[in-house]
Amino acid sequence: MFNNKVVKLQNAFLSLPLILAHKHEIRQSFKNYTANLTYDLNVYKNLFDGMDSEYAEEPEHIRNSLQEAIINTEGRKFMSFLNDKLLELEGIVEGFSKQEHERHGFYFRKQLWSIILSAPFMARTNLKPRGYAGDSEMMTMLYSKDYQGDSTFSKLMHKHPVEHPAAQAVRNRRHVIARMVREVKEAWHELASEKLRILSVACGPAREIQDILLSPDDCKKLHFTFLDQDRHALYEAAKMINETEKNLDTKIEARYLDESVRTMLATPRLTNEWGQFHFIYSLGLFDYLTPPVASAVFGKLYQLLRPGGEMVLGNFHASNPSKYYMEYWLDWVLYYRKEKDLKNLSRNIPSAKSDVFFDDTGVQIFLHVKKIGDD
Repeated sequence: MFNNKVVKLQNAFLSLPLILAHKHEIRQSFKNYTANLTYDLNVYKNLFDGMDSEYAEEPEHIRNSLQEAIINTEGRKFMSFLNDKLLELEGIVEGFSKQEHERHGFYFRKQLWSIILSAPFMARTNLKPRGYAGDSEMMTMLYSKDYQGDSTFSKLMHKHPVEHPAAQAVRNRRHVIARMVREVKEAWHELASEKLRILSVACGPAREIQDILLSPDDCKKLHFTFLDQDRHALYEAAKMINETEKNLDTKIEARYLDESVRTMLATPRLTNEWGQFHFIYSLGLFDYLTPPVASAVFGKLYQLLRPGGEMVLGNFHASNPSKYYMEYWLDWVLYYRKEKDLKNLSRNIPSAKSDVFFDDTGVQIFLHVKKIGDD
């Protein structure tokens, strides 16, 4: 055990020359931008920290009132400053290659690391405690859209990204799915004793349940299957179901599948394992799938649709205005797609009738597929 730790420490120092040399591959204009931004952010941090110190000994209700006043005045000006700096960043990096984005993003985060870690949301996207970006706790932060942090500065740094267009697109997704479920339920209204079977793939915390299940009658007609590779996410989805059961004083039929894309693709006939569904949706999975894997996963999910069933897949559009914010500040890289990219997923399936639509921000694009026959 001790020897392993020594080896790990030695390896860290072996890579040090490479990390130090990294700066020689960075464009001077980007170095200047990062240096100026770092200086400005530290000036703001010192200003807000100084204000916090001024009223630190006041009673809690006075501290809270003063902090709220600062956030709503000087804090909003600081938010505008961050917006301007993001536009400046976009102008500098827009023509970069994939490798240049990775190189400059690494340099950027090294320079601003202490600032990034001061904000709960930014810290989580960068540290990735569950091993990946976009985990269910990050989704919960986006849904909450509140001020979090132990200082005025950290609260502002947390709030800014969760107010950005990409964050609003995430919040919009749950309402889109709730509307789609209502439409599918109406389309299958002739079902008698059989429940409408719904599959949520990469379910996360399943916050959309709050918008889907509004009455005990809704619960009686629907059966949910939640699939995720993250057991924490499945636990949170189960917690959401339990809370909804208590609020509506009824039981909800739900099952939970601890499965990954890898196991999904390796299973020859998924229908034998999971059955078929009237409605399948996946809101964030395809953002992380390469084109070949996305095509393979789509094919597997399509097999799980009953004839007449529908599927909705969400993906961030290539025009996402938060793209460079996510990549440089948050270390959150996605596979973006355009309309034709999503529609191509179903082009070789004769029984698939597909179209695409957007959320209100225009940032999130959805592929809507209906299985009009049985392949």
